Amino acid sequence: MLRYLVFTSVILTLAISPAQAGSEDLDSPPIVSAAAWAIADGETGEILWEHNASTRRMTASITKTMTALVVLSLADKDPAVLDEVITFSEAADKTGGSTSDVNAGERVTVREGLYGLMLPSGNDMGNALAEHFHPRLDPPDEELLKQGLDNPVQAKRANFLAEMNRMAERFGMKNTIYRTAYGDGGDAGKPTSCAADLIILGRKAISHPRLREIIRTREYTGTITLPDGSTREQKWTNTNQLLGLDLGYDGIKTGTTRSAGRCLLSTGVREGKRLIVVVLGADSGSARYTDTRNLYRWAWRQLEEAGT
Repeated sequence: MLRYLVFTSVILTLAISPAQAGSEDLDSPPIVSAAAWAIADGETGEILWEHNASTRRMTASITKTMTALVVLSLADKDPAVLDEVITFSEAADKTGGSTSDVNAGERVTVREGLYGLMLPSGNDMGNALAEHFHPRLDPPDEELLKQGLDNPVQAKRANFLAEMNRMAERFGMKNTIYRTAYGDGGDAGKPTSCAADLIILGRKAISHPRLREIIRTREYTGTITLPDGSTREQKWTNTNQLLGLDLGYDGIKTGTTRSAGRCLLSTGVREGKRLIVVVLGADSGSARYTDTRNLYRWAWRQLEEAGT
């Protein structure tokens, strides 16, 4: 059994003598730009190595993974949910940030809307889904209202947000509070989650067959119905660049905002061994992929050497 290992930041000097180079600790995880990260066994969810994994941070669009799981939990009880039609409101259409490019008055099925949520990371689709399902879900309790779900901007989505939080509690995500259906919400003093909780979320995502299929899809063309009844096609491309490498990576979700930095919740398989890796607060878009791949390579090597 591998023991937990917490990696602390190391400051390196630019000039390293040959003698100093010989003392480099090759058994430690690679130095990465991410402020927090975790590596877990994809089958059990056990965290094998981590750095600041319990520190709460902004996690940006990784939130949409929980949004999708709430919708799919309803579809698990009644498969007809996937064929329900969402009509985009003006409020959903005006949602800022990354978009699914569906306009006010246009319609899309829940089934296809999940691709518009997860692939291009549609903030607008997150709000549209939350508005659609809000009426059939229970409202937030007093504690959730105190945590920010009393925001009048979210009044027509609050019940959906409450269900996201109830599901997080059922999953055991003890350091997570969702305030929007697509990202962080709140100010810098109100972080959303932590790397350890996102490992739990990632395992739930890859355990759901339909979501697992969605998050591994590189490109999908949805059908949008216009107000006059005609249709158009909308192409959605996955923001997760690991998928295009054909190296065993098959999910899960990117996240990018100024306050969260560059984030990535991912999963990959090598020689039958699945890992889940999360990096939060990487320096740049490219750094989150470099950090992630370096962590995977190091972890797989450790597991091979340990014979597990």
